[in-house]
Amino acid sequence: MPQAQLRLSDAARSLQPIVLAAAVITAMFFWQGHLGFSLWDEGFLWYGVQRVLAGEVPFRDFMSYDPGRYYWSGALMALWGDHGIVSLRKAVAVFQFAGLGIGLWTLQRATPRPGLTFLVLSAAVLTAWMFPRHKLFDISLSIILIATLAYLGENSSTRRYFVAGLVLGMVAVFGRNHGIYGLSGSIVAIFLIEVTQRFPIGFFKRILAWINGILLGFSPIILMSVLIPGFSEAFIDSVLYLLQIKTTNLPLPVPWPWKADFSSLPLWYAVQNLLVGLFFVAIVCFAVIGLSVTAWRAAQGRPIEPILLACACLALPYAHYAYSRADVGHLAQGIFPFLLGTLAVIATLKIPYKWLAGIFLLTASIYTMRIHHPAWLCNQPDQCAKQKIGIDTLFVDRATAEDIHILQNIIARFAPHGEPFVITPFWPGAYAITETKAPMWAIYALWHRGEMFERQEIERIRTANPAFILLIDLPLDGRDAMRFARTHPFVYGFIQANYRVADFQSKPGYIVYIPKDLKN
Repeated sequence: MPQAQLRLSDAARSLQPIVLAAAVITAMFFWQGHLGFSLWDEGFLWYGVQRVLAGEVPFRDFMSYDPGRYYWSGALMALWGDHGIVSLRKAVAVFQFAGLGIGLWTLQRATPRPGLTFLVLSAAVLTAWMFPRHKLFDISLSIILIATLAYLGENSSTRRYFVAGLVLGMVAVFGRNHGIYGLSGSIVAIFLIEVTQRFPIGFFKRILAWINGILLGFSPIILMSVLIPGFSEAFIDSVLYLLQIKTTNLPLPVPWPWKADFSSLPLWYAVQNLLVGLFFVAIVCFAVIGLSVTAWRAAQGRPIEPILLACACLALPYAHYAYSRADVGHLAQGIFPFLLGTLAVIATLKIPYKWLAGIFLLTASIYTMRIHHPAWLCNQPDQCAKQKIGIDTLFVDRATAEDIHILQNIIARFAPHGEPFVITPFWPGAYAITETKAPMWAIYALWHRGEMFERQEIERIRTANPAFILLIDLPLDGRDAMRFARTHPFVYGFIQANYRVADFQSKPGYIVYIPKDLKN
């Protein structure tokens, strides 16, 4: 009887992370699943899912993230029979649930008895950093990679090497950058594991199993390259382009903590900026200290805590991502090795230090991130308005609502019968809202891609014969070099030669062009 009770207790304990994750994600969705919307980045994801549901292929037919997230979302949305933005958010939330559940499960395995209360605290910390909404795939992928390396660190059998490779390959289907980060972290982790165990017999067999796992996990992309005409060329071009520009993001200055302005900003905002800077410093410090400690223990042949091994090996690659565009959104996507590693350490502390440290991390996380969640904004008086977004009704910030009204007015005047139109370089969500195919491949035309690419874009515009072109002539990040006329001079020249500015009043920088032979 005591053994049966113990088994029941262990089974119930193992279900705690899953049940807790389900409860937290469900509560968060009901709280803010109908709040906020971005015509920019969230619209970029939504448009891509719509095009996949219409039979188009990422990379080949439209500018996109990696294919995995589109087919995941499209499959669930098709199953539900709903292609709206809320349906997309539900599909993303399912993936988020998997990430949070796996993270809590890994944390629970890392400590003998973390307790339900500490798991709840950990869930609150992790959820606070799950931002922005359209990047929850990326955040969950980083957690999955941590869990995979921790799993490998527990028992470096051939079977676990294969599983680790399989997961790494599958992660790369959803994001090549995560595949690179996971690959670099895995190589370091494998080296430390083997050094700790003094390279036991079967090393090459384990490595071969790991490589086979990667190939199998990445097989959807391999099969798409073989079976879908034009996909392999588009995929290779996307890789070569990243190598050409030598970056994955438009850089921003790092908000170092000593730059926090307490003299002219409100105190609460200055403290928030200070915390953002401290977290940027913390993720690098954790990476350096974590790698140093694990390498030292490996050299001595001493065992390494699996979750700390995983977090230490992945912290530096993900810190690179956070610093590639040093804003809160990219910090949130790169911070999870630090968060899970820190929580694992805190869980081992003695009371009261465990709770003091845990509550401090939770308070700092919530204070840093609260203003970025849509529920915070819409809780302020007169900050959000009800807005129809496709087939759904949301509450969005008033600036976004105004932009959508401008879009609707332009369409009603210049394309009232469903005529094609172009909106560039921003607002891919405009096509998603109207369920319209974008004439241009680059639905987010931020980067200069050369004359040949622009000539292809011009032919696409010429073929579509758009009723109007809305040029959002704003300098991204305040840089005049990032205006559309600078990044796409040939397309801009084509617009100037064949279209004229319409008599339409809207926001400064929003310029509506119509064909020269068309009357206002």
